[in-house]
Amino acid sequence: MRKKILSLFIMTLMSLSLVACGNDVIIDVVTNDGVSDVSQEVSQNDASEKEEQTVNNTVPDTNPAGMPTISLEDIKVGILYIGSASETSGYTYAHELGIQGMISNLGISDSQVIRKENVDDGDTAAVTKALDECIEEGCNVIFATSWGYMDETAEYAEKYPDIYFAHGTGYMSNNKNFTNYFGRIYQARYLSGIVAGLKTESNIIGYVSAMGSDNSECTGGIDAFAMGVESVNPDAKVLVAVTNSWFSPDDEKAAADALIAQGCDVLAQHVDTTAPQTASENNGTWAIGYNSDMSKETPNATLTSVIWNWSAYYTSYVNSIVNATYDGSNYYGGMEDSLVGLTSLSGLCDEETAAKVSEAQKKILTGEFGVFDGEIVTNDGTTVGEAGKTLDDATITGGINWYYKNVQVINWK
Repeated sequence: MRKKILSLFIMTLMSLSLVACGNDVIIDVVTNDGVSDVSQEVSQNDASEKEEQTVNNTVPDTNPAGMPTISLEDIKVGILYIGSASETSGYTYAHELGIQGMISNLGISDSQVIRKENVDDGDTAAVTKALDECIEEGCNVIFATSWGYMDETAEYAEKYPDIYFAHGTGYMSNNKNFTNYFGRIYQARYLSGIVAGLKTESNIIGYVSAMGSDNSECTGGIDAFAMGVESVNPDAKVLVAVTNSWFSPDDEKAAADALIAQGCDVLAQHVDTTAPQTASENNGTWAIGYNSDMSKETPNATLTSVIWNWSAYYTSYVNSIVNATYDGSNYYGGMEDSLVGLTSLSGLCDEETAAKVSEAQKKILTGEFGVFDGEIVTNDGTTVGEAGKTLDDATITGGINWYYKNVQVINWK
């Protein structure tokens, strides 16, 4: 069933292919604007399958992971957000759209979802309080969306073995009731690097990053972006400013301003808010959004946005519990699953950008190109990887603690 749902989203992504630069119609892939029929089809397929299973009495009491099957009407989902569900851009917004998509796709009530908002992932007491409240309110499925929730979620999974826990980003899991979910966002990062590399006039591109080289999620994204830049503009360099916080609007803005002051005329980001986009628009430069389509906030700066379509994952995860196909495995999707992608290119882009991005995207989707291919030169002159091979998922998610050769980290404070 999971593959059936994800295949529908693949069709959706392909139908929302990049438009040529100069077209002022921007499609927000995250919100699935214009593709309501897909959600309806998913719901109809789910309903048909559930009806068939009911007639044939084929749904067992437990699934391959040994966890209990839960009927759709008894599902109660808890979700921990680092921000507010009412936000209109950024990380939490993208996840909330995913949850709304899940509700629509599966036909459950909003009352079956408990949202815990503004949970500081650096505050252990706040995280445990949110988890306790979810359990007290009857949640049998809990999604923890931020990296800093990982350790506490792992502990609660051991404490409550009959509750399903899934942690977004990070790397921990137990192959039973605690799984990890993330995706090949580096694929879309690479494509966005092509956009930035073709747009820059100063050949100095900035990147505001939540974490430094100790965090493979951030570093891998930076490196993929930098590789995309180099593929079309070998003279450009990427300056990185680290905020050391997943959510810090003031620092994100200050870091963005510092990068612009050093000559960066395009900014990219791995932070939760639109602060770098706003800084770019205020300074007359350009930017690459993240998590959701940020062109609606900064139409005069945003070239494109690297986005997540979390509804593809949330729908398939809950559906697997209902249909007893859940097996305790981690989820790591990519462009082929429509989990990650780019929003349409804005009219601010260079004329040849759409063709270059489309060419690279096709190579990624066909498997011809894996981004982290071959022998890779780092910015300290060492090499990683091997000729004829691609870095494996474990290395990409947890072992990229180096920067690509055209990357330089700046001391901006």
